[in-house]
Amino acid sequence: MKIKTTPSVIIRISIWFIMIFGGLALSIHNDLKNSESLFFSIPFHLLTLPIGIYLMKLAFHAAAVGGRELKRKGREGEIPRLETNRLVTSGIYSCTRHPMLFGLSLVPIAFALIVGSPTFITVIAPLETIFIIFMVLTLEEAECKKKFSKAYLEYKKKTPIFPKTKECFKKLFFK
Repeated sequence: MKIKTTPSVIIRISIWFIMIFGGLALSIHNDLKNSESLFFSIPFHLLTLPIGIYLMKLAFHAAAVGGRELKRKGREGEIPRLETNRLVTSGIYSCTRHPMLFGLSLVPIAFALIVGSPTFITVIAPLETIFIIFMVLTLEEAECKKKFSKAYLEYKKKTPIFPKTKECFKKLFFK
């Protein structure tokens, strides 16, 4: 099965996987060097694992909510997979401009908690999350401006990058 998509999407997904698994390897390597690390603590893992699983569930739910909305309203005609050609401003997109990426920015922290690596939890995952948000604020926003021009700039004025209300968070993570 051949998946048709753009090089930009493939590059971003590749960077994301390299960050997650590279961060995991680096963190575990660092934790294994310290015999007193919490990485060797079963109670620590029993605490972080359920929190990580729950956070991962929330992250993928947010990505799915945004993805379904884009699939229904953001695509017209034959275009590459994971691409849009219509600006979506309703539903979850009336609360936040990038719900999928906001959800996926939680994945490094969730994954770090599941693995139970103190280095990953406290250093690498937060840096990866910041990098993902930076990519959204630069690459994603620039692509949207280029693709949808004035309509996107008007939408951007009215819609925050992150959800701001309790109702928006409920829509994003629980409905």
